Amino acid sequence: MNQNTDSVNTQNLPQTGDTLDIGGQTFSSRLFVGTGKFGDLNIMRQALKASGSKLVTVALKRVDLRNTSETPLLQHLLNQPYDLLPNTSGARNAKEAVFACRMAREAFGTHRVKLEIHPDPKYLMPDNTETVAATRTLVKEGFTVFPYIGADPVACKQLEDVGAAAVMPLGSPIGSHRGLDTLSMLEIIIDQANIPVVIDAGIGKPSHAAQAMEIGADAVLINTAIAINLDPVRMAKAFKKAVEAGREAFLLGTGRRVLEKTAASSSPLTKFLDEL
Repeated sequence: MNQNTDSVNTQNLPQTGDTLDIGGQTFSSRLFVGTGKFGDLNIMRQALKASGSKLVTVALKRVDLRNTSETPLLQHLLNQPYDLLPNTSGARNAKEAVFACRMAREAFGTHRVKLEIHPDPKYLMPDNTETVAATRTLVKEGFTVFPYIGADPVACKQLEDVGAAAVMPLGSPIGSHRGLDTLSMLEIIIDQANIPVVIDAGIGKPSHAAQAMEIGADAVLINTAIAINLDPVRMAKAFKKAVEAGREAFLLGTGRRVLEKTAASSSPLTKFLDEL
């Protein structure tokens, strides 16, 4: 190791404070935070502030869309220094999700939605096929769509092709705290994406968030790991630091593994077609 720090050229190193652009909007924080599972709304508001997040998700099923001004949750979220991202958690298919998004646009006056479609109530795994179909419809109607999706590189490219503003592949099942179980697939998704990749679900501790940023994710979304902690406010601060550290490490060339080669089929892909 060269101990002479005077010889290190720092002029071309990436600078801190880089911003994230999604759907025509710029965010100064790469940590997005959910609002579910907090035991106390005042603690939730303090944790959101401590996180430094500029985009906060809220489940439409927790909001009375007929009278949003009377929803206690929204009373703690409105007029804050972050934007709301309504999500369709609970939707079982594309039809239900599209209807919920239309309702959200009327109630909140926003075209930005987090699309969640999971027909399985036990594991809450996203239905990739229905998600692609709903995204296609919503984009045509002028929505800025953030689809929550399985860590499937093919589905993520399909979402990009139909106009999603970002893709939000899961790291592991929602609320599992298992971290990046889908690491290999996430690396492929990040490598081939031309839109932001936000890793969502399964991140259980700050080191998981740092790892996600180190491999090149554009942002992470955290909810349960903050909300159910004994001290949500301090944990929110910890995640803020982890995301910033992981992003800085990525910019400096640490953490992201180079995909050395593409997949190779064990059988010829075209020979029998040529014979036909």
